[in-house]
Amino acid sequence: MLCTALAGPALADDETPSQASSVSAQTDDSIVNTAPPEEPEEDVTDVPDTDVNKEPEGPGEPKPLPGDMPAAVDCAPAHGVYIPTKKGRQYHRAVGPKNSNYNGTSRTAKSTFTSEVTGEVGVSVSTKLDVSIGAFLAKVKEKFEVTVSAKITAKMGNSISVDTPSHKTTHAVYGVWRLKTTGTTYWLHANCTSTPHKNVVSYSPYRVGWYLWES
Repeated sequence: MLCTALAGPALADDETPSQASSVSAQTDDSIVNTAPPEEPEEDVTDVPDTDVNKEPEGPGEPKPLPGDMPAAVDCAPAHGVYIPTKKGRQYHRAVGPKNSNYNGTSRTAKSTFTSEVTGEVGVSVSTKLDVSIGAFLAKVKEKFEVTVSAKITAKMGNSISVDTPSHKTTHAVYGVWRLKTTGTTYWLHANCTSTPHKNVVSYSPYRVGWYLWES
């Protein structure tokens, strides 16, 4: 997505922002940060569109244990489990490239950025979930009382204006804020045994918005 910058005599450049993981992002769009958006700390993978509505397949039932029949506990049908445990911060995922305005004047100038491309942002996870994306999102909503989605679209035509101080550069990217959560996922067999529990870190679409920073 391209952002057009309108700021009178200001000059624009399209350099790629560097990562600054030590600085926390502000999720208020009007706040001008001091560094580019932080990237996820973990190695995460985007969930493919084809898997959003797909029910995961189990690993197969284990061999019966001596006490399983006929009076053993019953967890049938076998199913996946996800338990959310921790809510983190919001991270910005850009849709399209960054745009920048340099104010070369001796006074403050207004910079206006407008999104000109539409794009979607989905869920990213650090390991494969043993539940569907729908079930995962429902658990996150229930646990943390937030509204997250499988996908959110950042649309063209959204604008934001900000003051750029003299001899400073304002940078802007438009996209989707995603909520970081941590949890546990596993497969529960019909005989109530389970696969090893896996820790999973996820980033779920929360809202569209801008991220601004100054240098």
